[in-house]
Amino acid sequence: MVGTVSRVFLLIGVVMTAQLWRCTAYASDGFSVEFIHRDSVKSPFHNSSLTAPERVLAAARRSTARAAALTRSFVAGGSPDGSVYEVIGKPFEYLMYVNIGTPPTRMIALADTGSDLVWLGCSNDTTAQPPNVDFHPSNSSTFGRVGCDSAACRALDGTSCGTDGSSCKRPRRLHGVPRSATAAGGERQLRLHHVDVRRVRGDGIVGLGDGTMSLVSQIGADTSFGRRFSYCVAPFSAPNASSALNFGSRAAVTEPGAVTAVLFPSHGNAFHIIALEDIKIGNATFALPNRNRYEVVLDTGSMLTYLVRALLDPMVEELKRRINLPTVASPDHTLQLCYDVNDVNRRSLFEKNVPDITLQLIGPGAPELTLKPENMFAELQEGFMCLAVAPVTDQQPLAIIGCIAQQNLHIGYDLDKGTVTP
Repeated sequence: MVGTVSRVFLLIGVVMTAQLWRCTAYASDGFSVEFIHRDSVKSPFHNSSLTAPERVLAAARRSTARAAALTRSFVAGGSPDGSVYEVIGKPFEYLMYVNIGTPPTRMIALADTGSDLVWLGCSNDTTAQPPNVDFHPSNSSTFGRVGCDSAACRALDGTSCGTDGSSCKRPRRLHGVPRSATAAGGERQLRLHHVDVRRVRGDGIVGLGDGTMSLVSQIGADTSFGRRFSYCVAPFSAPNASSALNFGSRAAVTEPGAVTAVLFPSHGNAFHIIALEDIKIGNATFALPNRNRYEVVLDTGSMLTYLVRALLDPMVEELKRRINLPTVASPDHTLQLCYDVNDVNRRSLFEKNVPDITLQLIGPGAPELTLKPENMFAELQEGFMCLAVAPVTDQQPLAIIGCIAQQNLHIGYDLDKGTVTP
């Protein structure tokens, strides 16, 4: 069945039962699943031999490859037209469990805000190597092929009729782009279209982008939930805390002080883009000359934040002035500002002197998002605190707000209204 688009039932299981980190998710018209960081003890990719700072450093280094892959996908107009590697081989940070088919096959997929692809590995004649799992269509009573004359097939680029003259088929290199998927806090089900093949860590991808084929958009089209989702990224200093991924009314952000920003359209609709007017550190303001907005991608697959040097360099100088401690060389060459805080007194001074950073966003009421020190600095080596912001480059010009900047925040997206509430 290689290259053939197929229809199966996908049931997103593992409804959140653990503590939700500073995240309210009690509404009934929606559901929540656990948002699992790849370094969590609940992840099949957890490496118990690494210390906490070593895991953060490894994630920072993955961010470089992730940013480069996002840039290539962004330039190409989103994931569907990218190469196989670009679609399913880019680095990731978060996972979610799904059950697919009847009887259900439990699989773990990459949850990716930088993709509008829903893809799960399936095969009738091969067995995935552990810890990967394949869905076997012949074992599912709810499996069926999508016709080549269907609206679902016509919505995909490059499709044609299969050798049987009726099944929808895509070129092998594009590996499976779905039309719909399910999600459940009970027994709600939608259809999933996908194709065969695997070359990805994990069992597939659940795209959370803005495109019509993302899980969020498909849930919105086939249920009363709307195209709404939110997530709460637990701090990396609390490895046993659970993060949450919420859909429908559970995605409402009701925390005091929440602000709403406008989402801007992206080429290919795979990305979530907000715009900054300026950045403030105390009474110092930094903005790009001759530009009234600076667009950045909100991404859960990159740990680091990436900004243009015209903003980052003066920010670094202002932080140096305010922190007023000797700097040290960074464990990662992309990061510009690090401090040795192994000494108790130096750590105390560092924690006392690090200022909040405020992002002036574009949206109703001139929203401001204040980032605490934990959103901007991370321990990348034992006793070494580094600013988790790297400069964009000619090779990677895409500005990104990454996971460290988003931790401890409940961030809700309403794609129907075109807004995000951090």
